[in-house]
Amino acid sequence: MSSGKQKSITLKIVTYNIHKCCGLDGRTDAARIAKVLKPFKADVIALQEVVGPGTKTTGQQEELAMRLNMVPILAPARTYRGHPYGNAVLSALPISKHLTCDLSQRGYESRLCQQVDLLVEGHPVHLYNVHLGTSGAERARQAKKVISFVTDQRVRGPKILLGDFNEWRKGPATELLAERLKSVDLLPHLTWRRTYPGILPMFHLDHIYYAGHVEILTLHVSRRWPALIASDHLPIVAEIRISVKAR
Repeated sequence: MSSGKQKSITLKIVTYNIHKCCGLDGRTDAARIAKVLKPFKADVIALQEVVGPGTKTTGQQEELAMRLNMVPILAPARTYRGHPYGNAVLSALPISKHLTCDLSQRGYESRLCQQVDLLVEGHPVHLYNVHLGTSGAERARQAKKVISFVTDQRVRGPKILLGDFNEWRKGPATELLAERLKSVDLLPHLTWRRTYPGILPMFHLDHIYYAGHVEILTLHVSRRWPALIASDHLPIVAEIRISVKAR
């Protein structure tokens, strides 16, 4: 093949706010979260509200990765009861780089955007895992930082931004992001697209955006047991196709 030809690669990605592995029944159970995730056979999973390791305990990202045979990367935004706490990515693909962008605003909880660069058959794919704040003004400022971080022209290749945006209708963050990135419209793909709260979801807080040669093939919001009770969010599963130069 000539260097100008393109090849397509299919990936399965998931975004899931695991709520510290605490279900709607009040039980903290990482094994149950792993049971939700395992059937998806994902290549990469973006998690929010993850409790990291303590002096005598394993971090939730480590336990989930062990159960799913993946590699974990934790990006703590703050501490929770003495544990690092924030976003995490689980990957079945090689990871070439890990960065974070501080989204913290004075007077609000500390938050960040986690960048994980994956190698997919030797080609870079950039994944951005985010958890925005609960205030509209806070999210608007955070969205500007996220846009600057994700659209950095020095970073080339397909880019996927996903996570918990804490907006269930058109708001300051989603409007800003949609101006600069392509937004996944769940409506054509899903009969049920709300993701929060888990057992009787009323709001669509979790989103996926992308840039570059990315095509959304399928989308799925899991409403099976135990997903309905394992967290206060439901996971979004997307199968995507990326186009890269053939080697």
